[in-house]
This record gives sequence, structure tokens and C-alpha cells, in this order.
Amino acid sequence: QLQLVESGGGLVQPGGPLRLSCAASGFTLDYYAIGWFRQAPGKERWGISCITSSGGRTYYSDSVQGRFTISRDNAKNTVYLQMNDLTPEDTAVYYCAAESTNVCRAIDATVRNDEYDYWGQGTQVTVSS
Repeated sequence: QLQLVESGGGLVQPGGPLRLSCAASGFTLDYYAIGWFRQAPGKERWGISCITSSGGRTYYSDSVQGRFTISRDNAKNTVYLQMNDLTPEDTAVYYCAAESTNVCRAIDATVRNDEYDYWGQGTQVTVSS
């Protein structure tokens, strides 16, 4: 079964760090662009970061630029999102998704499900004191 699984979410205090992981099973991520997205209650799903297959290009939304870092370890079939200086506005369900033509779509924009080929189930991130 082809799937992506996010992990690493949880409750963190404002200003704290958190690292999310996106692991693939049933297929290799080597040739896919991988995006991270988040959805807060009552809002649409928004693209916040993406990395191309080789890791040569990375993209960030304005809201996370300078605080979040995306990286990938193809040997582990995993993509990471290091989040620093978290604020309550970062509270959301975070999703990763894989795009088979190695194109980062819908970053700093609303994303449609059909813009990416595979989606994870999401992991909750709550930033609160």
C-alpha cells in the first residue's frame, strides 16, 4: 500500500522548536517533490514548504520563511520539517504530500488535493503556553 505518514506533532510552547517527519511506505520518495501543508480550523489547506527530488530547490511561504527548514534523506525515504520560533498562529494540522513530476505546487497558496499524488493523514501541532 502506498502511503505517507507524518509524525512529530504535539504541544509546544511559543518560541519552541518541533521537527516533523514524513515517511513513505510502498514507494520511494527519490523522484518526488515533497510539500508540507497546514490547515487551521475554519481555514483552507495552505502550502508552506516544498523540496524537489534532489533537494536542490526549496520553497517557503512568507509566513514560515526564516523559521522553518525543509530537508530530505532519500536513504531513509523521509522528509523533515524543522520548525523553530513557533507561535500560536502556527497551530494547525500539518500534512505532507508527494508530487510525481517533481514540481512544487501551491506553495504560499491554497492547495487542491489533486495537485499532489499522495497525501499523509496529518499530524496536529499546537503552540500554546
